[in-house]
Amino acid sequence: MRAALIREHGDLDVVQVGEIEAPVPAAEEVALTVLCAGLNHLDIWVRMGRTKLKMPHILGSDAVGIVTATGLNVESPRVGERVIVHPGLSCGRCEFCRRGEQSLCVSFGIIGLSRDGTFAEQAVVPASNCYPKPPHLSDEEAGALALTHVTAWRMLVTRAQVKPGESVLIHGIGGGVALSALQLAKRIGAEVFVTSSSDEKLSRARELGADHTLNYKEASVVEWIRQHNGDRGVDVAIDAVGAATWPLDFTCVRKGGRVVLCGVTTGARAETDLRTLYWNQLTVLGSTLGSTRDFEEMLAAVTVSQLRPIIDGVYPLDQVRDAMAKMEEARQFGKIVLKVTE
Repeated sequence: MRAALIREHGDLDVVQVGEIEAPVPAAEEVALTVLCAGLNHLDIWVRMGRTKLKMPHILGSDAVGIVTATGLNVESPRVGERVIVHPGLSCGRCEFCRRGEQSLCVSFGIIGLSRDGTFAEQAVVPASNCYPKPPHLSDEEAGALALTHVTAWRMLVTRAQVKPGESVLIHGIGGGVALSALQLAKRIGAEVFVTSSSDEKLSRARELGADHTLNYKEASVVEWIRQHNGDRGVDVAIDAVGAATWPLDFTCVRKGGRVVLCGVTTGARAETDLRTLYWNQLTVLGSTLGSTRDFEEMLAAVTVSQLRPIIDGVYPLDQVRDAMAKMEEARQFGKIVLKVTE
């Protein structure tokens, strides 16, 4: 089978599309013909060597596909079913898994990081990670949905517990998590502030429901927030950026507000003004990929509201390097998708 894989860590040129033996499902696993698979920043971190991998390693965490074979002890899904894949991996036995917090599992992992991923004509995943594809989504949309939307769901709903009428600041609109957070926050009924260095991205964000937008290269984010909310600040800051925006979070949220961080695309080390933290009684929340319950709740909300992820572009598997380069250079607005199999 053909797959996008790496045999060593490094820059884009280590990504190859080549032939590799098709995997066979073990007990409690299924094999999928992968139709579409969305790119994520995680693919960059995996390629660059954030963790040790058995080589060669197939990239990719998101997928929609058709079940082609099942291992032992699999009752569902059945061969022929079209499924979307939850990327989270956990042991299912520890104290955290037993109480439904799989993303706190000591052995927590992600498809495409902890095991071979989905940028391949065939992929093997745990049967329990497969869910019926929401019927209103195209294959391209379904292939782009899982990782960023369940991450944004956990940030907004599970961790920050955003309520209707609250205000939410989202940095760097255009990327997958930021756009997912905008879509979900508006469906919750929040007032949403978004930033970007691109006026075009800000214009598109307004079309998607953003209430307030700012080009952060042209004005101060803090002054902009104060202009709209006075000295109060916003209720919640959603941050997938990291070092570049971390100090802003503490000056933009209100007293008693919440800061939720899920990514460090601009760096993992940043200074924190501890006086602001304690004096304003802020809550700082780390967040990552969601639990099984998060994923199921997110899928239900997406289906009921008929939400569709924003697609920037669709590339054939052979053009995976071009697709990854666009994401790495932050030129996209929405998810970039690989069309793996027709």
